[in-house]
Amino acid sequence: MKKAMTISYEVGNNLYLNLTNKCPCSCTFCIRQNADGAYGSDPLWLEHEPSMDEIKEDLEKRDLAKYGEIVFCGYGEPTERLEILLETAAYLRSRENCPKLRINTNGLGEAVNGTDGSTAERLCDALDIIAVSLNAGTEDEYMKVTRPRFENAFAIMQKFTADCVKTGKAEVMMSVVDVIPQEQIDASREIAEKLGARLRVREYEE
Repeated sequence: MKKAMTISYEVGNNLYLNLTNKCPCSCTFCIRQNADGAYGSDPLWLEHEPSMDEIKEDLEKRDLAKYGEIVFCGYGEPTERLEILLETAAYLRSRENCPKLRINTNGLGEAVNGTDGSTAERLCDALDIIAVSLNAGTEDEYMKVTRPRFENAFAIMQKFTADCVKTGKAEVMMSVVDVIPQEQIDASREIAEKLGARLRVREYEE
């Protein structure tokens, strides 16, 4: 598989950041199982995890004013590199014309980092939008679809979402992909509402 160093890539009017390829899940619908890149990007499989200096060098070439959002989302779970993520967010905030900062996460950052609530707090301090991949409306379906390495992942993900909502510092949403049955989408909406988040139904793209 071809390795590259695509740290940032554009999708529509947003800039996406690819900081790691590590992920505690192996989702059945994950686009990285079908292609080396996303939405026409260069390959997102990293030759190595970029250092902070490499990230800054890459972002210095970008005109932040042209983007609607900057999104921590690549071919891995961003919270696998929590400290680098937070340092990158602080660097972006220090730049002129920094747009809103969002993370697309599987919500398992507390388990990944061995924390209980502090990861949610720190992310909500640093970012504007927390987008959690719910993926299914029941635990059985969630485990089948996401295939996480943590046995209690469904509960961990929901607690993380609730903890983010409780901070009141960031917009919190949950998402599912429209490949799941309507009853699962309805059940997902109930979960999101119960946790105080809004649900976004995303279109699946090859």
